[in-house]
Amino acid sequence: MNPHSLPPFHPRRYAIERPDDVAYRISASAEAVTFGQLEARANQAAHTFRQLGLKRGDHIVILMENRREFLEICFAADRTGLYYTTASTHLTDDEIHYIIQDCRASLVLVSDALIARISGYADLLATCCPIMVIGRGEDRLPSFTEIASAAKATPIPDESQGLDMLYSSGTTGRPKGVKWALPDQPAGSSSMLIELLSGLFGYGVGTRYLCTAPLYHAAPLRHTMVTIRTGGSAVIMPKFDAEAALALIEAEGITHSQWVPTMFVRLLKLSEEARRRYSLNSMTMAVHAAAPCPVDVKHRMIEWWGPIIHEYYAGTENNGFTALTTEEWLGHIGSVGKAKLGVIHICDENGAELPIGAEGEVFFENGHQFEYHNDPEKTCASRNAQGWTTLGDIGRIDDDGYLYLTDRKSFVIISGGVNIYPQEIENLLLQHEAVLDAAVIGIPNEEFGEEVKAVVQLVDGREANEELSSELIAFCRKRLSAVKCPRTLDFRTNFPRSPTGKLLKRQIRDEYRSAQVAT
Repeated sequence: MNPHSLPPFHPRRYAIERPDDVAYRISASAEAVTFGQLEARANQAAHTFRQLGLKRGDHIVILMENRREFLEICFAADRTGLYYTTASTHLTDDEIHYIIQDCRASLVLVSDALIARISGYADLLATCCPIMVIGRGEDRLPSFTEIASAAKATPIPDESQGLDMLYSSGTTGRPKGVKWALPDQPAGSSSMLIELLSGLFGYGVGTRYLCTAPLYHAAPLRHTMVTIRTGGSAVIMPKFDAEAALALIEAEGITHSQWVPTMFVRLLKLSEEARRRYSLNSMTMAVHAAAPCPVDVKHRMIEWWGPIIHEYYAGTENNGFTALTTEEWLGHIGSVGKAKLGVIHICDENGAELPIGAEGEVFFENGHQFEYHNDPEKTCASRNAQGWTTLGDIGRIDDDGYLYLTDRKSFVIISGGVNIYPQEIENLLLQHEAVLDAAVIGIPNEEFGEEVKAVVQLVDGREANEELSSELIAFCRKRLSAVKCPRTLDFRTNFPRSPTGKLLKRQIRDEYRSAQVAT
């Protein structure tokens, strides 16, 4: 087969041209997956999908840790016209069950390491879809891996482009399935996402991409697959570890990497000796997103890594996309960039557009169209009268068109009629040498409606006591107006976070509100 007769971003091109080159590997394993192996295994899985009766437009759910088979399954679904939903292993059993039912899955694929997460629902789910195991199966749950290994390694005759259908992390309620229309084009064709990411961040042949987070989340999965689609190679960490990430950059000659602000904080908390132990000279692009990065943290990362840090703002929905370089950020401190997809509008609570500089809800015009699967009410709530779409974030734009995020609409604290944005206070607390993590929430107050409560995790070696609590509140009062400062502060040993670093603040807020109601 002539590789140039294939669509431009089909991995089969590289399987023909460079079959022995590494497409990806899991960093904890000595086994690498070449383009030739990826092609064969994806084809075998695609044949198996067809043998199981799956057709274009059907859904599969993948419940798996970062392991070799993860991407083989995704690339198989991607050429079989399927919707593939990668479920977070940190969801509750009920949430996983909900997702399987909500997307009307035709097949559930679960890792043999995670069978216990699904076994309680095996009989129930068997009435609506089969469950198969990646790896070693059990009596009631057959091994997809074993069946696929006997299938043909050649392409299926009816390839068509599939899509991920990922669910939001559920930080503001039940997880929501983000659904795009299946493209009517051959598998491996160009797409908005491939052109956007490769154009902005330079993914392509020669890229050595470090994936630091679980593949079941949108950014790690999509950036890794775009890297491979464009001929690059990926190194995937099974679990994030700050010093191990630095060691991989040096050992693997990493050129591109992706992070979230929490990872930056962990990197900066390493000792000076540990940070200087590894050469990072190969890295030309470090991308971060997922949450607003504290200004002090970003300044320190730029001082350490230089002008290679790029930031973007987007959601699983990809209804809009902003980005900026280090140089742009230094000229617009705190910004998440200018629009690269869609047109930004800042609107009030009635959907009316606000002037430049005013804070309001962030909407995008002419962005990628999406819907929330089986939830027309939430789909409708994400749009205003003009048809612009929002993720529920609060922000403003400056005269140059750069966007600045303030916080999530659902986390704004209203105290005595004043809007208080927790992110600003959390960013400040993270500057204190004793603080490893911080969450700021609103709790009920009879007089003011809500009051500001801070919850803090300390670095190792610091003792939680009333003296330090008072010191941290005073630290805030020196730098913020009194109305924004925490009235009380609690310590805890860890925070609920998604594996990509997103703070599950709703869980903390609900804990305090439930405790207050009980009291």
